[in-house]
Amino acid sequence: MRSSLPPSPVVVITGASSGIGRATALAFAQQRARLVLAARGTEALERVAAQCARLGAQAIAVPTDVTDAKAVRALAGAALRRFGGIDVWINNVGVGAVGRFEATPMEAHRRVLEANLLGHMHGAHAVLPHFRSQHSGVLINMISLGGWVATPYAGAYTASKFGLRGWSAALRAELSDLPGVHVCDVCPTFVDTPGLQHGANYTGRKLSPPPPLDPDAVASAIVRLARRPRPTLWLGAGTLAGRLAQSAAPATTGRIGKWVADRALARAERTPITQGNLFDASRHPAVHGGFRPEPKPRNKLALGLGLAVVGAVALGVLLATQGRGERS
Repeated sequence: MRSSLPPSPVVVITGASSGIGRATALAFAQQRARLVLAARGTEALERVAAQCARLGAQAIAVPTDVTDAKAVRALAGAALRRFGGIDVWINNVGVGAVGRFEATPMEAHRRVLEANLLGHMHGAHAVLPHFRSQHSGVLINMISLGGWVATPYAGAYTASKFGLRGWSAALRAELSDLPGVHVCDVCPTFVDTPGLQHGANYTGRKLSPPPPLDPDAVASAIVRLARRPRPTLWLGAGTLAGRLAQSAAPATTGRIGKWVADRALARAERTPITQGNLFDASRHPAVHGGFRPEPKPRNKLALGLGLAVVGAVALGVLLATQGRGERS
């Protein structure tokens, strides 16, 4: 379905200083969008806005902590004052805390939920009155395959992503009488961003993802999604296998996921425990995480599921045990 976006839409992007958010800002800038960029780090955000301006876009930086509902309302107000409207709102903030559940401080779990789940909800709460009044608008929620496949040692992250998926579906149903308003979920596998490097790590081991997606390719897909909205955009070869495995054989998938994670952690080099960017802005924001060059074989499987591998193995187990049934 094609949306009614103007040639130079007003696009609000949270988490715009780094990773997918930064790449998406630059991708929209190349199309001369009018951009309202939000993140906690003022200096990094202003650098992104300047990059967008050099590409020919109008862009403003609005430092915002999405865990603060009042600040997110102010972000929407800044967009309306500067550009007179909002056409696309991209909820992109995502943080993580990796470690055994009981070894990870509760304040870290809480912060992940506040940023990932409530941060998205704050964004929707701020922009939907405007979308309703103009009978149009595209709300894009960054969810990831983590909204479908549970990840060992990332309990709060998994809870936030599963919660986002349910909330987004409920919101889509609630707005179904407004055909011009779209709620879209973006669900990639691992992406080559600094997310793992910047996130909280309570394992004491260096984390590396499986072969990840290019964030620039993800950003281009998001731009296309804004112009041709659909409920869910899947990105990455492992998405189908991961979903099928989790749905059909969740216990087997979980056990394999733990085995993969345990092996990866046992082989990883030691690193200091850190709370990362949970409570403070990232110090070294960038688009890419530097994981895409050919990794060493032992580092190809990261903490988490190693989704394509685990999905394939779990499906094989499922086929081998078909008819036995699996309840949990």
